[in-house]
Amino acid sequence: MFARVTSYGLDGMDPFEVSVEVNFSGGVPYFGLVGLPDASVKEAKERVDAALRNSGLRVPAARVIVNLAPASIRKIGSMYDLPIAVSMLIGAGQLDPSAVKGVMFVGELALDGTLRPVPGALSGALFARERKASALILPVENAREVACVDRVPLLAASSLGQVADHLAGRAKITPLKPVPYETLRSKTTSDHDLAYVRGQYEAKRVLEITAAGGHNLLMLGPPGSGKTMLARCLPGILPDMSFEEALEVTRIHSVAGRLKADGAMLTERPFRAPHHTSSSAALVGGGRDASPGEMSFAHHGVLFLDELPEYPKYVLESLRQPLEDGRVSIARVHAHRVYPSRVMLIAAMNPCKCGYYGQAGGRCKCSPDDVRRYQGRVSGPLMDRIDLRIRVGSVPVEDLSLSAPDAESSESVRLRVQAARRRQLERYSGTGLYTNAQLDNRLILEHCPMSDIARNMLLLVTQRYDLTPRSHFRIIKVARTIADLAASDFIEETHIAEAVRYRMLDESSWV
Repeated sequence: MFARVTSYGLDGMDPFEVSVEVNFSGGVPYFGLVGLPDASVKEAKERVDAALRNSGLRVPAARVIVNLAPASIRKIGSMYDLPIAVSMLIGAGQLDPSAVKGVMFVGELALDGTLRPVPGALSGALFARERKASALILPVENAREVACVDRVPLLAASSLGQVADHLAGRAKITPLKPVPYETLRSKTTSDHDLAYVRGQYEAKRVLEITAAGGHNLLMLGPPGSGKTMLARCLPGILPDMSFEEALEVTRIHSVAGRLKADGAMLTERPFRAPHHTSSSAALVGGGRDASPGEMSFAHHGVLFLDELPEYPKYVLESLRQPLEDGRVSIARVHAHRVYPSRVMLIAAMNPCKCGYYGQAGGRCKCSPDDVRRYQGRVSGPLMDRIDLRIRVGSVPVEDLSLSAPDAESSESVRLRVQAARRRQLERYSGTGLYTNAQLDNRLILEHCPMSDIARNMLLLVTQRYDLTPRSHFRIIKVARTIADLAASDFIEETHIAEAVRYRMLDESSWV
């Protein structure tokens, strides 16, 4: 007896169709699993057998061969338990083959027959919709993750027995009702507010520009000057994610099994702050199965690297291509994966090892060679990819006073950032771009008109400081953001001047 049901597999974030084929034949009882399964798939034999028995769904002893097609692609994970069990029930004559026509199945089975959640359910639901499946049956614990997917019936089941009853027509499972994204989206919350950051007015202005255009930022200053606090205020001034952005972010976390405990769709922009002892595989992705790293987990959000020179140099160098391309390409013997990594890199560093180079009072004891070596840990090519660079100095005593006037709140800054982002969305409608930072050179020429005075000023700066073409065009993108904050269609000389000012660190910061 032969049976076939449909499931899907994951190649990184990309789903592909998997046909689960089962053949029953006479002979000595045997269970064979083929189709390039990994260890967790091979263990499905024991899980499925126990789940069938404990659900009262016995199958006759026979020679059983299960094939996961196509056999040329490696199958990973426990997501094939449910389709294997259903195909065995059909092959044993306990279910009608017509009941599974067009239906896709995915789910891990516990030994008692209950269904456990699987990674990548959101990608699977979108794949089922794309393939126009008649339904997707998945574990009930994945229901909140796929709640936003419409135009395909999603059936959330709690056990193998419930699935069998549904397919046999004894008790139908009610499809999930799609939930609008506006209902799922929660109000952006942050424990850090710019209103509580004393002084640092220039740094706050740069943070606003960074948020408005999605740019990269480096803050250099002594310990305790507020660099980390400023970085942690950034999520509070970022606009809400669009539905498309939320889908991309949730898919990455889902395939990696990193969703929150409640399994809900991610609606707030990620903020990731890996420690400086992190490896390149942890930061950009890798490992045996080419898993995503912190850069991908921070997609459409913030990647904060504190104490930048303390990261191993090879780790920092691995950031260069993903920062430029907005994606990470990982090649391994058994896998080749591409993950999105469109992040805002926010980096903070001290000017020297002791942290006080350039400060009054002679606190720094580092020699010029020590300072040069410390700052040299951050390479020129990586620095060239950072749009905005500022010095965050010590806060004057008068600004620390409790009687000092209250600073502007994150919410008021966020309103200006949202207005600038709306201008960008309208400008780049149909291009797939969200922010000025994503512009390439061709689109810069099309969307960044500037006055003759501004153009001449930029050419003079480029020649005076011998800037690279990358630096030249990144100044234009920052100036475009400054113009958007000013609600200006044209880039004026004041916008170029401010962008150049934030591109060049004060010479006293470097040896």
